[in-house]
Amino acid sequence: MLRVTAFSVHILTASGVLWGLLALMAAVRNDWTWMFWWLAIALVVDAIDGPIARRLKVAELLPQWSGDSLDFVVDFVTYVFVPAYAIAAGGLLPDMVAVPLGALVAMTGALYFADTCMKMSDNCFRGFPVLWNAAAFYLFLLKPAPWLGAAGIALLVVLTFVSFPFIHPIRVVRWRKITLVLGALGAVLAFTTLLYDLDPPSLVALALIAIGLYFCAAGLLQRLSRENLHD
Repeated sequence: MLRVTAFSVHILTASGVLWGLLALMAAVRNDWTWMFWWLAIALVVDAIDGPIARRLKVAELLPQWSGDSLDFVVDFVTYVFVPAYAIAAGGLLPDMVAVPLGALVAMTGALYFADTCMKMSDNCFRGFPVLWNAAAFYLFLLKPAPWLGAAGIALLVVLTFVSFPFIHPIRVVRWRKITLVLGALGAVLAFTTLLYDLDPPSLVALALIAIGLYFCAAGLLQRLSRENLHD
C-alpha cells in the first residue's frame, strides 16, 4: 500500500505533461489566457509534488523510479516547450525573428536542464533558470514594441549561460520571508491578470513588474550584501 501511495506521487508529477498538453492545445487556438491557466495548474503541481514526495519517502520506497528525471521531463514541457511555442506564435514579436527565437528558447532550455551545475551552493540558480512560462506571461501582459520584446527574449537566452545568482523562490534561505510573501502576492496578481484576460488594471501590471524585478535582482543583491559584510 505504501508503494502504491508513493507511485501516486509520480503520477501527480507526470500529470504536469497533461496540463502542458492542454496548454499547448489552447495556444494552437490562440487562446492565450487558457494556455496560462493550464500552465498555472502545472506550476501548482510542481510546487507541491516535491514536498509530498519527501514526506512519503518516495525515493526510498521506489528507488527504480527517478523523481528528479521525471520532474525534468515535465518541467521542460511546461517551463520551456509550451512557452517557446507561445513566444514563436503569439504575434508579439517581429515575424522574421519570432520562430528563430522560439527555437532558441527550446534549445537553450534543453541545454540548461542538462547542466549539472545549474544550482549554486546557496540554492540560487546559476543564470536565468529557463522560467520561460513567466517570461511569456510578462510578454503577453506588457505587449512591448515587437523589437523590444525580441530583444528581451534574446537577452534572457544569453543570461541562461551567464553565471549570476537567480534566487530560488522557496529554497534560498536569505530573505526567505519577503521572497515567499512576494511570490504569493505575485501569484494572486497573476491569477487576477488571467481573470482580466491578460489586460488587468495598471496597478496590477505595475505590481507584477516590481515583483518580477525583485526576483531578477534579489540573487545579485544578496551576493553584493554578503561581500560587503565580509569586507
